[in-house]
Amino acid sequence: MDTTIKCNALTVQDLRSLYLPIKPQIESRLEDFARIWETASDEELFRELVFCLLTPQSKAKTCWRAVERLDRKCMIEGAGPEEITRELVGVRFNLRKGEYICLARSIFSSRSLRESLASFSDASAAREWLVANIKGLGYKEASHFLRNIGIGGDLAILDRHILKNLALLGVIDEVPASPGRKMYLEIEKKMTRFSNDVNIPMAHLDLLLWYKEAGEVFK
Repeated sequence: MDTTIKCNALTVQDLRSLYLPIKPQIESRLEDFARIWETASDEELFRELVFCLLTPQSKAKTCWRAVERLDRKCMIEGAGPEEITRELVGVRFNLRKGEYICLARSIFSSRSLRESLASFSDASAAREWLVANIKGLGYKEASHFLRNIGIGGDLAILDRHILKNLALLGVIDEVPASPGRKMYLEIEKKMTRFSNDVNIPMAHLDLLLWYKEAGEVFK
């Protein structure tokens, strides 16, 4: 790849200039994610799943505050959808998402979330199972969840911010409105190739592009 060619409004050189100063911050955040898988209980893993169920079309920090509120009030483990919904202040489609949380909780009432995920050969297989079995969890959300618990670093989290920047970099031709499975996996392959070409690991690249948009490294 010719790293000197300008891709619309963003060059690879721009990306690397942004990356180097915050690389230690990205590495620290990814270490935090890795520790979650190493040490977290099933309840703590489920809390991360709840966060990713809330994030579609809602701000990440708003969603995390809602998770913390639910956790503080001990509502994640046993509250009904209407009770949960009332705590999802600022989260879009909160009634639907309250129902999704309860449906997901019912799945793991008789099986361990950790053991379920550990039974798969790789993160891609775990993602397929999550998408097929957890209502409200698409490829983006499942990838986000697995990355946040330290086992999905090579998966692409194709939210609108990432897609926009992939288009600016020339990795994709245009931003799709709502990519289905086939398109999602095709874009993921392109992002993986780009990651390898520019020598920025996939998990780093995601957080880097998030930082470019939000000005911080979060979740």
